[in-house]
Amino acid sequence: MGEMIKCQVPEEFSSLFTTKALCLISSVIMFLSDMSGRTPLYKKAFVFFSSPISRELVNLVKRDALVLPRIGALREMNLEYFAIDSQGFVTDDERALEELFGDEENSRRGDACLNVMATRIATVFASLRELPFVRYRAAKFLDPTTATTFRDLIPTKLAAAVWNCLLKYKETFPNLPTTETCELLILDRSVDQIAPIIHEWTYDAMCHDLLNMEGNKYVHEVPSKTGGPPEKKEVLLEDHDPVWLELRHAHIADASERLHEKMTNFISKNKAAQIQHGSRSV
Repeated sequence: MGEMIKCQVPEEFSSLFTTKALCLISSVIMFLSDMSGRTPLYKKAFVFFSSPISRELVNLVKRDALVLPRIGALREMNLEYFAIDSQGFVTDDERALEELFGDEENSRRGDACLNVMATRIATVFASLRELPFVRYRAAKFLDPTTATTFRDLIPTKLAAAVWNCLLKYKETFPNLPTTETCELLILDRSVDQIAPIIHEWTYDAMCHDLLNMEGNKYVHEVPSKTGGPPEKKEVLLEDHDPVWLELRHAHIADASERLHEKMTNFISKNKAAQIQHGSRSV
């Protein structure tokens, strides 16, 4: 990676023909334009797609005899999701709620939204090298005379779309298992109607409610070692922090008691902390 730079192709750049580039791109057409001609933008490009690329776009790249030798890699990374911790991820589709449960029901936009969501969920299993049983909550028909709406079928449609994506992965990825190895449960909010209106009182939830955090980053002030103004210090609340891992899902009352015990134990064993604690008491 020493010779490479990461860039956003749509921005204006002067020619960097002597440099290799790692390209995270949104437009294949613009990429081909930048890499064609006698003087391409980069000496060699390593192109990675976060989601599956269509066969039409692959063929478009292959047909360009001038650009093809300048491509060092062309791969699908299957990373259409955000890992929020070691046991959780989100697909980060900001318009999903509006498209699926908005005031005006639109099955065309809804199907498109579900297809995007299914592709992103499938990339998680492709990354984990897992092939799940896909289980879903089927729509309940309380009255046989009542027509089924699009919203009633959202879990069913999403399950089918995820399974279709997984079948395509199964045909093309040699490392994907041939039989199911885990379970994927697709549920709608009807299985838990109370949670959205009940405030969560875990240590994790309280940190995000009461502290001015940016994602998992918290900035706080500490006394200056030189006696000057307080210094700002950044703290990342993530899986690398053993205290965060221990307390994040604990109730705030329990977490407060355990934090107090840890602080008391730390002060009793650390002379510098004893001095600082004594000065604050005075």
